[in-house]
Amino acid sequence: MKKFCETAGFLVFVQGVAGLLHVWFDWFRFFSLVRRLPFAAEYPLFVSIVLVVAGAAVMVASDAIKE
Repeated sequence: MKKFCETAGFLVFVQGVAGLLHVWFDWFRFFSLVRRLPFAAEYPLFVSIVLVVAGAAVMVASDAIKE
């Protein structure tokens, strides 16, 4: 379960970073999940920041899980 939480947190974190790179530099056009979500298309910067913070929080919280 610990590895699953770490992996999920990492994937969410990477999606947030890819969204930020897409908003700021127009990179990762095909990799970013944020721009493909219809409800998040209006606020891509905010959603990307939330994904980065949520991914980091899940990765940190996964250390509290005992195997």
